[in-house]
Amino acid sequence: MNNNDTIIALATPAGVGAISVIRLSGEKAIEIVAANFKSVHKNKQLLNQKTHTIHLGHIIQNDTIIDEVLVSVFKNPNSYTGENIVEISCHGSSFIQQEIIQLFLKKGCRMADNGEFTMRAFLNGKMDLSQAEAVADVIASNSAASHQMAIQQMRGGITSELKELRSQLLDFAALIELELDFSGEDVEFADRTKFKELVVKITAVLKKLIDSFAFGNALKNGIPVAIIGAPNVGKSTLLNALLNEDKAIVSDIEGTTRDAIEDEIIIDGVAFRFIDTAGIRDTTDVVENIGILKTFEKAENAQLLIFMIAANKFTTEKNKIEEEINRIKEKFPNKRLLIIANKVDTLSNTEIETLERSFENLIPLSAKNKTGLDQLKNELTGLVNIGALSNNETIVTNSRHFEALNNALNAISSVKEGIDLEISTDLFSIDIRECLRHLGNITGEYDVDKDILGHIFGNFCIGK
Repeated sequence: MNNNDTIIALATPAGVGAISVIRLSGEKAIEIVAANFKSVHKNKQLLNQKTHTIHLGHIIQNDTIIDEVLVSVFKNPNSYTGENIVEISCHGSSFIQQEIIQLFLKKGCRMADNGEFTMRAFLNGKMDLSQAEAVADVIASNSAASHQMAIQQMRGGITSELKELRSQLLDFAALIELELDFSGEDVEFADRTKFKELVVKITAVLKKLIDSFAFGNALKNGIPVAIIGAPNVGKSTLLNALLNEDKAIVSDIEGTTRDAIEDEIIIDGVAFRFIDTAGIRDTTDVVENIGILKTFEKAENAQLLIFMIAANKFTTEKNKIEEEINRIKEKFPNKRLLIIANKVDTLSNTEIETLERSFENLIPLSAKNKTGLDQLKNELTGLVNIGALSNNETIVTNSRHFEALNNALNAISSVKEGIDLEISTDLFSIDIRECLRHLGNITGEYDVDKDILGHIFGNFCIGK
């Protein structure tokens, strides 16, 4: 990316709409637009206007009006990119969009690369790297939870979490380096007791952030919930009832579902990705067995498990059902498990009460009649710990941050080990620098490899 030229791109989705916004950024952005903009106020010159102002007029090419537009002017350094920015709001015709873009390409602009506006904002110090990455997450957010996490990150959540600790570590690193300069005189400038306290504190913060990733990543991408159980207990019917559409095939024939079917719904601002799986049973059918193996794979990767039983078979198959539930608990001891008794519409109230007493936290419902679904949804949201969101805690959702935090934790653990063993200062000073480098890579405070920047911003949409 050449950061000295003026770039242009459509900032709104391509296609026909009421309005479209075309964005330019660069030293000559205002100058280029001014040469082809005629204000409705004849004496108004765009170059002379103040920053953060909007002007009504026409985009002109060879005395021909392309469109009536609103032009917004943002002068450096008080703009999104830190450069001169012009945003042209035109009518949402695809023809008009391209006419305006092609006009300014001829006048010296070039098409922006993916994420180049945000990359320039990072390079010009308008935001750190973690905030820049959060911009893409805000755009991609599809639920209240993912939006809240992205906004918190864009406001500098992880940066503020690490800033003070990193600053203190830098101070100690400077003292350690000073000790190396006087290594022949056997002096200590860094208080080892206080330094060890800081290392313990940094370790605790890093572990907390690392532990938040599994939850944060699930919230960001939708919490996977595997619906498992024997054939014909109503797993596909439940999926259809939750989605309110006929997504999965429902049949009285056992083994109908042979592959995992999944879709997403949002409950109380949290996205859940429900996975309907093949019924678990002993079978000689090769294809069905493949589906059952996939059931266990999906259950292994899910955050929550829904184990369904047929309420109308509980009396005759109680021991078998209890064995199946215990087997699932043993196989997935760390998974959160909900037990659902489906087809309660076939039972009397007394039978339902007996069933509820047999299992702790059992949810009786009828997927066919769509009764009991509200209780299920409440249980699902109750199992998701959204307290961290409510308390505005920093939750890691970015895999690059997760990797850097793990690397920083490994380095700081080596530092702690070095202090405990009282090894030579020059040996663990390398680990201090490594820890600082990994923390700095999260926010871009250390030199970040250009390939990494290209990968990060290459995932953005053009125009952002």
